[in-house]
This record gives sequence, C-alpha cells and structure tokens, in this order.
Amino acid sequence: MTSLKEICRGLPLNPLPENKGRRKGIPHAPVRTPNLTAQEKKLALRNALRYFPPEIQKKLALEFAEELRLYGHIYMYRFCPDIEMRAYPIGEYPCKTKSAAAIMLMIMNNLDPSVAQFPQELVTYGGNGQVFSNWAQFWLVMHYLSEMTEEQTLVMYSGHPLGLFPSHQRAPRLIITNGMVIPNYSSRDEYEKMFALGVTMYGQMTAGSYCYIGPQGIVHGTVLTVLNAGRRYLKAEDLSGKVFVTSGLGGMSGAQAKAAVIAGCVGVIAEVDEAALLKRHKQGWLMEISNNLDHCIARLREARKNKIALSLGYHGNVVDLWERLVHELDTTGELLVDLGSDQTSCHNPFNGGYYPVQLSFEEGKQLLSSNPAKFRALVQESLKRHVAAINKLADKGMFFWDYGNAFLLEAQRAGADVAKKGADKTEFRYPSYVQHIMGDIFSLGFGPFRWVCTSGDPRDLATTDSIAMAVLEDSIRQGVSTSVKQQYHDNIRWIREAGRHSLVVGSQARILYSDQKGRVSIAVAINRAISEGKIKAPVVLSRDHHDVSGTDSPFRETSNIYDGSAFCADMAVQNFVGDAFRGATWVALHNGGGVGWGEVINGGFGLVLDGSKEAEERAKMMLSWDVSNGVARRCWSGNAFAYETICQAMKENGTLRVTLPHQVLDENILEQAVKD
Repeated sequence: MTSLKEICRGLPLNPLPENKGRRKGIPHAPVRTPNLTAQEKKLALRNALRYFPPEIQKKLALEFAEELRLYGHIYMYRFCPDIEMRAYPIGEYPCKTKSAAAIMLMIMNNLDPSVAQFPQELVTYGGNGQVFSNWAQFWLVMHYLSEMTEEQTLVMYSGHPLGLFPSHQRAPRLIITNGMVIPNYSSRDEYEKMFALGVTMYGQMTAGSYCYIGPQGIVHGTVLTVLNAGRRYLKAEDLSGKVFVTSGLGGMSGAQAKAAVIAGCVGVIAEVDEAALLKRHKQGWLMEISNNLDHCIARLREARKNKIALSLGYHGNVVDLWERLVHELDTTGELLVDLGSDQTSCHNPFNGGYYPVQLSFEEGKQLLSSNPAKFRALVQESLKRHVAAINKLADKGMFFWDYGNAFLLEAQRAGADVAKKGADKTEFRYPSYVQHIMGDIFSLGFGPFRWVCTSGDPRDLATTDSIAMAVLEDSIRQGVSTSVKQQYHDNIRWIREAGRHSLVVGSQARILYSDQKGRVSIAVAINRAISEGKIKAPVVLSRDHHDVSGTDSPFRETSNIYDGSAFCADMAVQNFVGDAFRGATWVALHNGGGVGWGEVINGGFGLVLDGSKEAEERAKMMLSWDVSNGVARRCWSGNAFAYETICQAMKENGTLRVTLPHQVLDENILEQAVKD
C-alpha cells in the first residue's frame, strides 16, 4: 500500500508500478467515442507520453493506445495509486504549508470511492466531472503541492499542472482553469476530441476545483427547493403526504432521497444503475429499493395515505415510472404525484448521462460504445416519451420544474413538447427551479456556502454547526427582513436535521445556504474558534459554483436574468479574478457545469482559515465580494430583491458603491418610441 509520503515523491518510474488495468467491482465511466483520425490518435499518444522519459515510452505507448481504443481516453490506469483514497487529517500530509496540505486533502476527498462516481477515471460526479484528465497529473500535482512554499503559486491548465511559479504570500496558492476553449470551438463534438487528445477537461463545477463534499453538497439546496416548491405550487408549509417523483441517484442527484425525507414528503426516485442505488442505500441515504413497479405504487399509496416520510428507489427507467403514473391516473382517476423533477445527467445525454427507456442499462452501455448514433436517436425518442408522460400528469395538477440539468433543453432539441408560447429561448413550458423557486433566494444573496474541518474529527464539525446556528439566531435577534428571516429559519432547521441524518460522506464537511452577512459572520466565528483551540485544525471554506455570483448559466443559475444578458459571462469571470486578489487560497474558472459543455461559465474558490488575524481579514474581504458581485449584477438586471439587498449592503459598508438602475415607469413610452 502506497503512503502519503510516497504519493508526494512524483511519478513512480523506477520501478514502474504494475499495470492492473480497470479494477473490478467498482463503477466505471462510460466508453467515450471521440472518433479520432489516425493522425489524431498519434497526437493523443504523443501528448500522453510527454509525462514520461524516452526509455519507457515504447512500453507505455502500447498500453496507452489500448486504453484509447477500448475506452476513448488515456486514463493511465497503471499509475492509479495503490492507496486508500480519502481525506486524511491535514497534519498527515508532508507539506511545507498548511494551504498546500488543505488542497491535497480536498483532492483526495474528491477521489474517495465513497464520494467519487467513477474514481478510477477521476470522475467525481455528473458522469464526466473530472478532477484530472489522467493519473500522471495527480502524481505531479501532489508532488508540487508537497514542495510548495508561501511564495509560489501552482498553475493548472485543464488538469495539467503547468508548474510552480514565483508569487507572494498574499497571492492564491493555486489557480485552476478548465475547458477555456475559444467560443466558436466549444461544442460537444470538439470537446470529445480535445479531451481524448488530453488538452482540455470538463471540470463540472466542484470536481475540477477540488471542492466537492459528496451528495450533501446538494441536499440542502434540494431541501430548500422542495420546501419552496411546496410553498409556491401547493401553498403548503407541511409536505407530509405529498409525493415527489424524480430520477437520478448517482453523484449530485444522490441527494434527492435524503432531501425528500428531511422535507417530510414521499420521494420516489428512479435509477437505472443498480450500483448507484445500492451505494445510496448502504450509505443510509435511501430507505428502500424495489425493481417492481407494482410494489412501488403500493408503497407510494401507503406512505401517502399515512403521511410517512419515505425515500423509495425504483431500480428502472424513470420513463417507465412516469408512464405507470399516467396509467394509474387513466384507470383510477387518481393523481398520485404532487411534485416532479429530473436529475439525470442530461447535460451529457449521449455519453451515459441519460439512458433510453427502450433498452436495459447494460444494453444501453453496449450500444453507446458500438453504435453511438443509434444510441443518440433512442435517447431523443425516450426524452419525447418522458415529456409526454409528464405533460399528461401536469395537465391534471402535478407541478413539474426543471432542475437545471439541461433536461428541458435536451428534450426541446429532441423534439419534445416543452415549448412555451411567446417566451424567449431560455424559457420552457416548465420553469427552471432558479426562475420560480431559488432565483429570489440567490438575489437575496443566499447560496451554498460550505466548510470542511481538516482535522477529520466529527467533534470539530459539531462545533462548527453550533457556531453557525448561534450566528443565525443572533442575526434574527438583531433584526432582519421578513424574507431573510424565513431563510434563516430554514437554515436553522437544516443544521439541526443535518446532524441527525448522518450527511457526511468523505470529509467532515457541512453546507449551509447563507447570505453575505451570514457567510462573513460564520467564517469570522470559526476562525476565532480555531485561534482559541476550540477547533483543532484549519477549516477550508468554499461554495458550490451554483451560487449567486459564481456562475453565468442561462438555463439555470442566471435563468431569471431578463435584461438580455443571460448569455453574458462577465459575472463569473469577474468573480474568479476578484476572489483571487481579495484573499482566496485557490480559485477556479470552468467552461461547462451542471447544464453541460459550452452552456455555462462558472468560477469557484477555496479559502483556508487557520485562526490567524490575516485569515479573518481575507474572509471578510473575499466573501463580501463573492456575494455582492452577483447581487449587484442581479440588481442591475431589474430584480427587486437584489435591489433591496445591495442597498442594505451599501448602508453597512460605506466603501461599497453600486450603480443602481432606474425603472421605466411608463411602458407606453417604449411602445411609442418603437412605433415611431
């Protein structure tokens, strides 16, 4: 078994590790079909062999060519380390700086088999969200981090460590960019080719920025979404007896089962991959599993009648589940579902993110590699059936929303009936959950703030939970607006439930939807607790890129931006740059995220709190910008909640001055001007 010390020595070349190939008994990424020419295959091999000296290139070239032929990418399985991949306590990493050790911890957590979707292919979640492009990059990055000082910055180009460069103490220790492709060439087909060549990478959101914290990272947002969907669509605060039907139990989507139970409803979640179902069931995230639709309907009816909170995983295709619910409606007149959505990886529909109902899971995987064109046609046919069933149920009162996974976008491209008359191209028959549920929450400055206790001690996490709850309760006592108060109460409920529901998978981490004031106050309080010895080791702050200012995504995060700027990415790029010089320990900028390659630009950060006064000042400055940037943009687009929020922020900080929009109060002047 390899040790952390050995991991930090660089690529193991003398002797070469044994090539054990793909490991059995763990999930693997779908086979890619980049359709390279003979010359492009040679280029892919040449690019991969750049990491190795000439004396071993002949041996490696043969096996790399075989990987490219069999899997459509060179993962370098020979160099997959023989180590228990997990987040070790920060003190165990042989580094010269705590910042570097914290980054190593976060990387290894992203690749922990209990966390990662396809660990041997370096995929954390979403079907293709990579940490690195190949295992050589992993070894080099860990070596660089072990050697790094506070006067150096590691630069990452789409998984490739360009190197350590002279810097200064207040600069970020790590700068990450993923998929920064010239816009005219940012297509899916071009991506498959460039990824196979080893020159770009899809980092999703928190995979390629090393900030993933397991499915907990989306549980809180899913809980808030379901609660607010109940408030908006069902006019209900209490969701007991209400049924939520959805699909996907892989990476981020694995959160849905736990979120349904915390929200108090009956959740029925379809998943074609039995391994994903069993993983969530073993982790305690999914209460029951069945591959029998008759049983699923009976359990649904029973739980609904008795108002039992339940998460039931259906091992099968969600289209079959939706069509069965239509059959029940047609034959009994009973609408058995109140809320519906989808969390398949539809941002990646033709490479394993969505499996067609016409085939079994195994048949689908085989067809994907043998005949990708036919697979694509079946996916599009399946999407049309999928939407047709949803439409029938929605017409009778079921409320459906798009979960920002590009489901409606891909359904529209397939020819499904999802059009909304008179709408612009970012709107569909059903709303994005950002448009109708979470958009106003973002505009208030709330988003998925996170922290990781690097000691690995659950007691430290419990201490941070107590600190966060105390900060929220104190803020309520001091007085906040009604809309903010509701979110704070939801957050307090979440913290209490989080401790009871065993949400930790991998690192000792917590997520909390918080606004600017809350994030800064919690960070300062945690940093002081570290200084006072109440928390034993540094704490890493981060957030999902899916936030108020981290992401420009016209079909998700910024789908409620109606001033015509939905396809502009200034906000995410400015967020990345601004975080870098305001104190972030590392920053990341990606092309592609939850809705797919070429559809979004998103930025993220990591910030290490070590108990120092400097860490407190960094947190205050960086976290304030990280939220205000997005709120100011949403204010300028015309959002009333954002207008109020940014005005309040300016009152509290005299150095903040934001350009405020003037409303056009008389719409007639526009009509007249256009007419003339």
